[in-house]
Amino acid sequence: MHAIRSLLIGAIFITSAIMEPVVVHADTTGGGVVTIRPDAAITTRQGLPNFVGISGDNTGAKGISMNLVVIPAGAAAKPHLHRGYETAIYILKGRVRTRYGEGLCQSVVNEAGDFVFIPADVPHQPVNLSTTEEARAIVARTDPNEQESVELYNRPTIHADCDP
Repeated sequence: MHAIRSLLIGAIFITSAIMEPVVVHADTTGGGVVTIRPDAAITTRQGLPNFVGISGDNTGAKGISMNLVVIPAGAAAKPHLHRGYETAIYILKGRVRTRYGEGLCQSVVNEAGDFVFIPADVPHQPVNLSTTEEARAIVARTDPNEQESVELYNRPTIHADCDP
């Protein structure tokens, strides 16, 4: 059973399950500023903890979502792609290898301070290179529904010429 949290914000009464982000400020006139403070992580289709920030559901966003993703020490996301949507990432903490492309044969290593762009429909898999510390990143997508366009990628066997 999930604990329920209720907040009175301006003239809006908002009730959310503990797994949902808390709306800290909502403009009641329509078309104004909305502030979100995530209070708990959810597990994504990719298998990673995700603190939901901006989405169509909680802000009315029409063309963007933005979240904080955590890759635990030594962990990797399930290989996946975002059908029809671009992804922009800012690495806050850690070193992450992103395998990408057909068969996930290509890879790039990024670290805190790097911006990463992943075009729509490109299969990818982020892997935390540390076995002792989590990696954290801010992830923005051109999909306001965030998880709706996520498709798991059943990669073929990695060939010998692929980067391990």
